[in-house]
Amino acid sequence: MSFGDGGPSEGPGNGGTPDWEALAEASAARARRKKWLLIGGGAIATAAVAALVATAVVSANGDGSGNGAGKHASELPTADDLPTELPAPEPSFSSVAPPPPPDPRDYIADVKKDRLPVTVDAFFPDDKLTAGGRTYARGATHRTTQCAAATQGALGAILTANGCDQVIRATYSRDGVAVTVGIAVFDTEDRAKRTARLATGGLASLSGSGVPVFCRDGVICRRTANSYGRYAYFTVGGFTAGGNVTEADKNVYTTGDDLTDYTFRRIRHRGEVQASAAANLTTT
Repeated sequence: MSFGDGGPSEGPGNGGTPDWEALAEASAARARRKKWLLIGGGAIATAAVAALVATAVVSANGDGSGNGAGKHASELPTADDLPTELPAPEPSFSSVAPPPPPDPRDYIADVKKDRLPVTVDAFFPDDKLTAGGRTYARGATHRTTQCAAATQGALGAILTANGCDQVIRATYSRDGVAVTVGIAVFDTEDRAKRTARLATGGLASLSGSGVPVFCRDGVICRRTANSYGRYAYFTVGGFTAGGNVTEADKNVYTTGDDLTDYTFRRIRHRGEVQASAAANLTTT
């Protein structure tokens, strides 16, 4: 006698009746095995996930950040691996712009800032001067606070009306040509400009120290008038042997231009010296 497919078969000595107790134990055993397989599989899966996470952490810490986290002790830098010299500090610069340098002209435009001595040597210190390859010998010099006394014609009244403080003169000569240059000193730049603009008449020539009288007694000579800062400066030039000057006498014009340029540079130098001193004072 038999059951359908998959049913229990008779066993020896059971008298044809199924052993229900044995079947129950077998079923329970199969259930236990399935439970343990499920538990074991879950543990393996959990371990695999943990391993993947750990690998990701190690990879993240080893991506070039250089902090050494997550590395094995043998992989961490040793004292021999550390740099022996620290990098030099980068220079730093102030974001505040330095003040602009003083303007030299400011120091010769007003008596309140122009504090250097006003003397002959301050403007005409050289026994000889060279300009354009030409050398001139210095003759007589003169300084007076009676400004009109150093002039001819109407120039004296103009100097006085504008508050002239003093006039300094020097004569230079070369090859029979002499030029007297005079500097009239005022308190302000405006007064000096006005005087040079209104100038008529002229500077009185200064003879002596080897230079004879020239440009006097109605002789026609070349005259100029200029100003820079609080200084108006004038020239009168002609022949030491007498005679009128014409436009064809280029040597007289050249000598006068050389002396005019020299005087301008001496006045400008006075401003540069004082501006430089002021700049050094503000930086110390």
